[in-house]
Amino acid sequence: MKTNIGNIERMLRIVIGLVLIGLAATGTVGLWGWIGLLPLATGLVGWCPPYALLGWNTCSVKNSN
Repeated sequence: MKTNIGNIERMLRIVIGLVLIGLAATGTVGLWGWIGLLPLATGLVGWCPPYALLGWNTCSVKNSN
């Protein structure tokens, strides 16, 4: 898997994911908040499946993988 998410976007995904999970855990937003697991996971891994399918890449560093 090649990294296809840039560093700024990765940080934003991690923060948004954690906020949504925190809101869901406290009951503020209900079950929909658990969707925060997706941006958290893609932010931690650095790879987004829809980006790969669409050929998008926000990562400025070229990988040799």
